[in-house]
Amino acid sequence: MKSAAIPISVIIVLFLIGMAMAPLVESKAAPGTPGWIDIMPGPSLRNWTRVAIPPDRTLPQKSQWSVDAPTHTLICAGDGGHEWLRYGRELGDFLFHVEWRLTRHEGGKGYNSGVFVRNNEDGSIWYQAQVGSAGGGYWFGYDDPAVKGPISFNLKSQMTANPVKQAGEWNTFDIRCQGSKISLKVNGTTSSEFEACKNLKGYLGLEAEGSRIEFRNMRIKVLK
Repeated sequence: MKSAAIPISVIIVLFLIGMAMAPLVESKAAPGTPGWIDIMPGPSLRNWTRVAIPPDRTLPQKSQWSVDAPTHTLICAGDGGHEWLRYGRELGDFLFHVEWRLTRHEGGKGYNSGVFVRNNEDGSIWYQAQVGSAGGGYWFGYDDPAVKGPISFNLKSQMTANPVKQAGEWNTFDIRCQGSKISLKVNGTTSSEFEACKNLKGYLGLEAEGSRIEFRNMRIKVLK
């Protein structure tokens, strides 16, 4: 006795249900880079979460984050207030590579964004590589509300280099978090080292602070 054929429409529905229920699997980066994990989001921003700055503020309903699928680029429009986009995996010791480009605007001033690592879940304690235009400086800053006083930064005068490019050009950040030390390379040159990180685990993320900015080629490598 022949079994009845399953309609193609049923097969498609079952496939889509299976995809929706499947656990998130991080894809590996391109061959030749063993150990690296590609964390660029897809159009749904799956595994990434918007978090308000400060954390008790209500987020706007409309997101300022989107993905340009053809170029595999994450875009922050910079028009939705102060917040960060948090990657969904807590990390300890790791390397983080990210490339970014500020959209150039008339006047050439007022650029602002950042790259976070080792934040706690709501971002009330944060560690940030500051992003700005050429000459604005890149350094690591941190804030802990349990420690009174102003936000602390590695001073620009203490930076070993400032190899940033003009707005409109692509830059790279390579951040190494190992133990209590965080180091930042900008376009291959070490620009800042910070040796007092109290969060030995935390979340990485990207900051929205009024500037349109694009991110690409984000990947991590967990250190043992």
